[in-house]
Amino acid sequence: MPVWLNITLTVLAIYMAISLILYYLQDYFLFKPEKLPKDFQFYYKNQIVEEYNLETRDGGIINGLHFKVKDPIGVVLYLKGNSKSIKGWGKFAVDFTRHNYDVIMLDYRGFGKSTGKRSQKAIKRDVQYVYNKIRERVSEEYIIIYGRSLGSGFATKIASENHPRMLILDAPYYSLTKTTSRYMPFMPLSVILKYPMPTYKWLKYVRCPIHIIHGTQDQLIPFKSSIKLSKINPSRTRLYAVIGGGHKNLNNFESYHRMLSEILMSKPTDIDLETTSMKVKHSSKANA
Repeated sequence: MPVWLNITLTVLAIYMAISLILYYLQDYFLFKPEKLPKDFQFYYKNQIVEEYNLETRDGGIINGLHFKVKDPIGVVLYLKGNSKSIKGWGKFAVDFTRHNYDVIMLDYRGFGKSTGKRSQKAIKRDVQYVYNKIRERVSEEYIIIYGRSLGSGFATKIASENHPRMLILDAPYYSLTKTTSRYMPFMPLSVILKYPMPTYKWLKYVRCPIHIIHGTQDQLIPFKSSIKLSKINPSRTRLYAVIGGGHKNLNNFESYHRMLSEILMSKPTDIDLETTSMKVKHSSKANA
């Protein structure tokens, strides 16, 4: 066998082996779950919280938390990132309850107390199930979907198939395939990735106001990802830049909380473009 052919076959064998490893172990690389015992008790100072468990049609359990306020003006469905459990993520509920919103959080399959075989389709179905439970009690015009990092894709998908009041994306990715390809540019991720999460495809079908918040120094999901997303459905989208913000520390910036307050307390308004400078023509100098 020629040397060049032997080298080629060896390289192909190694490439295929790495591809197979990535395919079967990608859950390990993508998800960093924290498992909680069934008897774990959630506690958050100065917060009224109720734990819930929903059984899925395939026998899984969705475990979550309902943070309650007196006389809420709406409810936020908060979809978290890819690490830990709602035990730690629950601290972010105060950013919404302080504005008089109830907050619903859930742990994805394999996280916290939630169980069931994990897949993109299964998680999407679980989130829709929770959304359905919310709208049994609350009109959709009072439901806000908030997606953080990994949760931004699921949030966009759910918003595209329903009619919430608004969609808020925190550090969203253009697609998970695009994000992971930054680290493995030579691998066939479009083929082997079980969680492609094409946020950009789903975003074009969202019919509610879209607010995107992203840190300019995010090293995991670059700010340019949100710039690209903001151009997909521009008439409905506003992009907010947290100057100097990274991927995990936006809540440490006063500007983030000002942006969030502005978004949560805003009311949709129609603008008569005929009365704005958009329609103003440059006039020529009048003849003497």
